[in-house]
Amino acid sequence: MTTSTPTVGALLRTWRERRGISQLELAGRADSSSRHISFIETGRSRPSEEMVLRLADRLDVPVRERNSLLLAAGYAPRYAQTALDDPSMETLREGIERLLTGYEPYPALVVDATYDVVAANRGIVMLLDGLPEHLLTPPLNAMRITLHPEGLAPRIRNLAQWRGHLLAQMERQIALARSEPLRALYEEVSSYPVAERTGDGERREPVPYIALPLVIEHDGHLLSFVSSIATFNTPMDVTVAELAIETMLPADPATVKYLRSLGD
Repeated sequence: MTTSTPTVGALLRTWRERRGISQLELAGRADSSSRHISFIETGRSRPSEEMVLRLADRLDVPVRERNSLLLAAGYAPRYAQTALDDPSMETLREGIERLLTGYEPYPALVVDATYDVVAANRGIVMLLDGLPEHLLTPPLNAMRITLHPEGLAPRIRNLAQWRGHLLAQMERQIALARSEPLRALYEEVSSYPVAERTGDGERREPVPYIALPLVIEHDGHLLSFVSSIATFNTPMDVTVAELAIETMLPADPATVKYLRSLGD
């Protein structure tokens, strides 16, 4: 049995429906007409390379998938995929290293599209202290380390909330991008049994948080962090487009004091 390759029109229609917008709305965003959009989706009209890229931009199609759209339309891929260890990426690697080091003693890391850890600072290493070797064997995976019952999960005080937040984040990403590796990771980590928390650590008065915190025990201390995630603006490389920098900001004075004492 042969499987036909989806046309560019079929792929664009799938992305449009995934974004929940009509042909008329897409036409308005792309400075086109609903008739032309319809013709492209049904294969009656072959879009220009510029139109493919414009529609992909208005539909917020991931950079990796924009290459697939171009190929389906008969054009060459526009975006390279360069390995991070390539000499041309030296400036990027150095910049990431400076950023992570400068954020110490607070935790920060960089992950790729499937949450494999690309780089991390000493604040992250501190949190991973004592985890079993099989979870720390490269490539480290941030979701796996966090939610595995032998990973950080038993140390997280608000595991049910934090687990729900992470799984919902992955669900949104899966809905936005056609990523089978990400879906496979989601199926794995969502099936982990919820580990029982061990040890109570120190107790403190409730703190009014500005966002859902990660509340985690470390060496008898209770630490609280709120997470911020940044991506690169208008990336022209698939690898760069799929990188995310996560920084963990201390959510209360006690966490700040403890981390600074470690730095001292």
